[in-house]
Amino acid sequence: MSAPLFLAPQADLLAGERVVLSGSEGRHAVSVRRLRVGERVDLADGEGTLVVGRVGAVEAPDRLTVEVIERILTPLPHPRIVVVQAIPKGERGERAVELLTEVGVDAIVPWAASRCVARWSGDRGERARAKWVSTAREAGKQARRAYLPVMGEAATTSDVVALIEAAAGAVVLHEEATQQLPSWSAPSSGDLVVIVGPEGGVSPEEVAAFVAAGAVAVHLGPSIMRTSTAGAAAVSVLMASTGRWS
Repeated sequence: MSAPLFLAPQADLLAGERVVLSGSEGRHAVSVRRLRVGERVDLADGEGTLVVGRVGAVEAPDRLTVEVIERILTPLPHPRIVVVQAIPKGERGERAVELLTEVGVDAIVPWAASRCVARWSGDRGERARAKWVSTAREAGKQARRAYLPVMGEAATTSDVVALIEAAAGAVVLHEEATQQLPSWSAPSSGDLVVIVGPEGGVSPEEVAAFVAAGAVAVHLGPSIMRTSTAGAAAVSVLMASTGRWS
């Protein structure tokens, strides 16, 4: 069984032979996981630094000291996979973020597609984005990721077009596409952008704009997946085909 993973600032992880874990992460380690002296525990900063450690002392209900056994600096993975996720209604957004984080996506961009039912604006939009950030953080800990996915701001279709134009390659998932995703030759470096539409699908105008910017329309097979699962399925294909999972 893998040791539990907690998040800590990079400066703390690189400071010395001991790391103090406090605050909400320390409270979870001491009061929820009930870690004891001598138990194995790992720490990460979400930006590539991992500390393999052992509990040296439990000092308070929200504070413990971790003795460093090993430091691991993980290089950035290539190619970088960016998912543009149309904003679903209800909890499907958090479900999409959870799955994308678990399979290893590097960045998530919430997209206000024309057929999205849910709309982010004002305080409501800030709260919704904060939920996505929190979901990615917890899923990243569960998956023991050295890097947490970067969460973008809510994007318009014009913003997505700009992402495509700056990327090394891009695909838009579309049920009427004639090309299968596994047959797409993904670049081995740079950003790969994967565009996932809302429950009502990507509109013809959006598909046309994305293809004009350089994206390739692809499908994942005969089944129509929910927006909350399609992105994770597509990223899994790319992780395998680009060697990220090798």
